[in-house]
Parts: sequence; C-alpha cells; structure tokens
Amino acid sequence: MFELKTIALFFLTAIAEILGCYLPYLWLKENKSMWLLVPAALCLSLFAWLLSLHPAAAGRVYAAYGGVYIAVALLWLYVIDGIKPSTWDLIGAGVALLGMAIIMFAPKNS
Repeated sequence: MFELKTIALFFLTAIAEILGCYLPYLWLKENKSMWLLVPAALCLSLFAWLLSLHPAAAGRVYAAYGGVYIAVALLWLYVIDGIKPSTWDLIGAGVALLGMAIIMFAPKNS
C-alpha cells in the first residue's frame, strides 16, 4: 500500500508542477490572460507542499520524483498536446519509472 500511495502522490505532484509551468507558457507563448499566473503560482505552491509529504529524505524524494515526472509529462504530451509518444519515449519513461522504484522502494541501510 505504501508503494501505491507514493506513486499516487508523485503523480499529483507532477500534475501540479506541469500546470504551474504550463499556465505561464500559455500567457507567454499563446497570448492568454496574465491572470493565468495566479493559478500557476498556486499550482507551484501545491507542488512544493506535495513533495514535502513524503517521509523519505528530501534528496531521495527529488531524485525519485523525476522518474514519475517524465512519465506524466509524456502522458500530458498525449492527452493535452495530442501528440502520440514514440516507442523510444515510452521505453525511456519505463526506465525512469524503474529508477524511481529502485530509489524509493529498495531496502535502505540507513
């Protein structure tokens, strides 16, 4: 159960971070409203708070989170941008998720 909670928390964290970066992108590149910066700031605050909820050491959490972020970013590419990830994208995401699992769930000596 710990593993599922960890992965779900990482998934929510990645969504918050991507939204926090995507909304300013819309303002800067797509000429959308500057008011998008308000929810963007809230999303980035949520991102930081969600990362703090993990019981593991911060450096370990940040390293492992990167693997989930890669997979969620590719999911975003498909769902939001409408671009199908390549086989190599999916293989890379799988390797990144394997790295996350090793970092977070392997036995620790300390």
